[in-house]
Amino acid sequence: MCALAHKLEERGFSTVAIASVRVQAEKTRPPRALWTSAMLGRPVGEPGDPVFQLRIIRAALALLQRTDGPVILEDFPDDPPGWPDNRDWVAPTTTSAGDFAGELTALLPQWQAAQVRFGRTSVGLSFQTPDTWPAFAEAVLAGGLPKVPQLDTTALAVRFLCDDIKALYGEVAQAAGSAPSARQVDTWFWRQTAAGALLQALRRTAMVSENNALKTVGGRFFVPTPWVV
Repeated sequence: MCALAHKLEERGFSTVAIASVRVQAEKTRPPRALWTSAMLGRPVGEPGDPVFQLRIIRAALALLQRTDGPVILEDFPDDPPGWPDNRDWVAPTTTSAGDFAGELTALLPQWQAAQVRFGRTSVGLSFQTPDTWPAFAEAVLAGGLPKVPQLDTTALAVRFLCDDIKALYGEVAQAAGSAPSARQVDTWFWRQTAAGALLQALRRTAMVSENNALKTVGGRFFVPTPWVV
C-alpha cells in the first residue's frame, strides 16, 4: 500500500497510509503514514470498538492537513484497549483429548450462542458445514486431494477450511462474558485445542505434498508464523 501511495500521489491524489509494520513504512517512505500498534489485519484496532477505530481514522486523516513533508510518519500514541489480556476471561472448556471431531461437536452450541450474541458469523468460506470438516481434514492428512464443487482446487478448499476453523473457534471464544485479547484467543487455540493441533498437522502434510499449490498455501496460510511448531 505504501508503494501504491507513491503512484497515486504522482497522479495528483493525496494519500495517507495506516501502517502496521513501522520498519516497512520507514523503508518505503509513503508521503504520509500513521503507525499503530494494532496487530496485523486489524490496523484500526479491535473489532467492535468503533470509538477507538474512529480515533485512529481521524488521526490518519489529520495528516492530510500537514505541510511539513515530503514524508510524514507519525505514531499513534495508544494501544488498542483490547490489546492487554482480560483477567476475567475464561477459555472455553475442551475435553476431547486431541479428538477434533468431538471437540468441535462440543463447541457448536457455543458457536450458535455467539451468532445470537453478535448477529453474524464469518464462517462459510470453505462451502462446507462444520459436521463435514473432520472427514475432509482426515482425507487430506491421509494424502488425498479432496475437492469442494464451489472451489477450483484442493489447495483453496483446505486453505478456506483452515480459515473457517479459526473463525469458528474465535467466535466461540467470545460467545459469553467479556472479550478476551487477541493473544488470549491465539494462545488458547494454538496451544490448548485439538483444532490448533489439526491445523499444525495439515501444515506439515501440505509442506511435504507433491501438489505445489497445496504446499504453497500450507506454508503461508494455515498457521501464523509465531505459532508454528
